[in-house]
Amino acid sequence: MTRMANKALSSLGMAMRAGKVLTGDDTVLRAVRQGKAALVLVAADASANTLKKYRDKCSSYGVFMAEAFSRDTLGHALGKEERVVVAITDRGFADMIRGHLSQNTEVENID
Repeated sequence: MTRMANKALSSLGMAMRAGKVLTGDDTVLRAVRQGKAALVLVAADASANTLKKYRDKCSSYGVFMAEAFSRDTLGHALGKEERVVVAITDRGFADMIRGHLSQNTEVENID
C-alpha cells in the first residue's frame, strides 16, 4: 500500500474517533440524501449493484464518491469489522482524505 493510501486510512481513523464517520448502507444513504455526507467511500470489492447505487446516488446529490480499499481494510481503519460503505460528515476530514486519495491510483472519482 502506498504512503498516501496509509495517510488516507489514518485520517479515516481520526475522523472515526472524532465521531465524523457513518457506516452502513441505510445510514450512509440517508446522510447522502440529507446533505450530511461530505465524502462517501465504497470498498473496491463491493458488489456491482452497491457500486452502481452509490455512484448514481452520489452523482445525483453532488457528493464526492471514491472507490477505494477492501472492505477489510476500511473496517480495520475504523476499528470495526468489514465495512463496505462509509460516509465522512466533516468537510475538513473529507477534504484531507480526498487529497490523500487523489494521489493514489486505486481510486475512481465521481463528482
